[in-house]
This record gives sequence, structure tokens and C-alpha cells, in this order.
Amino acid sequence: MDPRHGTHDPTRATPTRVPGSVRRTTSVDMLRPDGIDGALVLIGVGRDLVTATDGTPSVVDTGRFDATIDYADAQRVVALTSTPVIDGLDTLLGRSASTGFRAALTDVVAGQHIVGRPLYQLLDDLPVATLISGYSPQQAMAAEGAWRDDTDRNLQRRKPEGLELIQQADLCAGWKTGGTIMDGMTKGLPPVVTGPDAPSLTTDGDPWAWHDMPGELPAGAMRRRRRIDVHPSIDGAPVVVDAMFRDSHVDDAGNETIVHEYTVLAHVDGSDWRVISAQATPQVLPWFECPEAAASATRLAGDLLDGLRARVRAEFLGTTTCTHLNDALRALEDVPALARAL
Repeated sequence: MDPRHGTHDPTRATPTRVPGSVRRTTSVDMLRPDGIDGALVLIGVGRDLVTATDGTPSVVDTGRFDATIDYADAQRVVALTSTPVIDGLDTLLGRSASTGFRAALTDVVAGQHIVGRPLYQLLDDLPVATLISGYSPQQAMAAEGAWRDDTDRNLQRRKPEGLELIQQADLCAGWKTGGTIMDGMTKGLPPVVTGPDAPSLTTDGDPWAWHDMPGELPAGAMRRRRRIDVHPSIDGAPVVVDAMFRDSHVDDAGNETIVHEYTVLAHVDGSDWRVISAQATPQVLPWFECPEAAASATRLAGDLLDGLRARVRAEFLGTTTCTHLNDALRALEDVPALARAL
């Protein structure tokens, strides 16, 4: 364990569903069935669940996508299907899963009533899932000592493609100049850290707490889990939004550890969907400098949720931010759509 690791305080339970609320849960599994040099397979599944005032659960929407990414060849999307079906989704084939994917997705779904639904959230996570999936090959090579063996002739070939894409100084708090990651990069040693064990998020006695996921993760796999709870305004009180996400990895021994985990608590004016307050709490982060980005969530105060995804992408940049926290904040744009389900 590198002594410069970040926060290690993982979430140990899922909150009880509140009567009269709506919950969105999603997961994206990152699999490499043909080994670290093979294609990346992504499986995204999501669900919106309303809990009635008497506690009765009701599924109001679901979504799923299956994708195959040629990770070694510019992270190209070589297969992509979805449920519900999106017309024109096949036009994304051959495109990079990272650069420009979200903009192209926005063009494809225009007019199809997909934005605000679980499927759109899942597809919006496809680029970052591709990005963080590189953690698994890095862990595998670290275990083999490949990063540290200058005589390894396969070292360059086996570097995860796309690593160079994020090898940018001051991209975020974790990648700031002089920080742990950039210091390692300048020495030719990408830092690899192991997070804490991942406590179960299963809620005893509540089979509806999370959606059904594809199954147990095999060795080398990763998973991004999201939850957004929306509690409606009562007697003029603000809408309460309680959200979290967790990125985890399974090692060769079957141990699941956490790479990133944040919780976000926001209060929103339900009359115009303007953020009153927002606070992010780092639960697990890989490096010493990463928690510095949590304060950026407070910048949402006063913003309208409409158009939030685009504004966060354009404005939340640099060493005061975190790319993964930004994804959690961007997802809050769907809160009005979730509230309408009530």
C-alpha cells in the first residue's frame, strides 16, 4: 500500500428506501474475457424504481447496453446494442469510445426521448468506464513486475492503450503537476495503488434496493455502480438528492477492492430546479491529492439542473476538480426526470 493513498472510508450500506421517493441504480461491468491484451466488454444495466407512500416498489424504467471495445486499436467501439433500441446507435461503431463519443451520442439520441432515462445515463458512462478499465491491466502488470522491469521486451506493447490520453499535467486534482501521479510518470513508473476492500451494498430484507446485475465479477473485472435517490418537496421544502458511485476491481484472488467512491448530497428548489446546495464526500480515492477536488461540488449552488452535463464538462476543469466526481455531478441533470416519475 502506497502511503500516499487518498481517503479510505468506504460506504458500508445502502440507505433504506424512503416512502414517496424514486431511486435510480445503474452498473457498468468492465470485462476482459480474453485477457488484458484482448477486447474490453462493457455491460451496462440500470433501473428507475418508485417507492410509493405505502412502501410498495414499482419499476418505472429500465435500460441496458452491451458493447465491445477494441482497446488496443484506439479504443474503437466495434459492437454496441441497447434496450430500449436507439435508432442510429450503429453509427457510433468504429468511433473512439473516449474522444468525442458523448457529443456523437447526443446527436444520435436527439428526438428519441432517451435523455433523462437510465439508458442514457449508462451510455454517458461508457467513455469513463473505458477509461477507468485501464486500472485492471495496470494492476496485472504491477503484479508481474512489468512496469519495473526495464528488460521486459513486451512492456511497451502491453501498456494499456489510452494511458497516454490521461497522461496530462493538471487534468484534475490527482494529476496536478508535482503530485503523486505526475511524479511517478516523470520517472516512467505509472503509480498503481490498491484500495480498501469493498463492503457489500446489499440491503438485508430489501431485494429492491438495487437492480439485478449480470453476476459475480470474474478476476480482472471492474464495475461502476451508481445510485441516485430523489425525495420530493413536501410543503415547499427543497427536493433532497442523495447520490453515490463506486468503482471497484477484482484481483486474481477474487478480492474486490474500491478504486473511487464518492457520495453527494444536494438540495434543489423543485419550482425551477435550481441547486440550493451541494456537498461531495470522498469515501475512497486512490491518491493523496485526490480529495482536494471534493470542494468543487459546492460550485453547483445557484445553477439550474437543465444543461448541467454540458456546463460541468465545459467549466469544471483543472486541479480543483475530479473527472469522476464530475460524472457524478453531471448525472444530477436527470433529477427532474426522476422526480416526474413520482
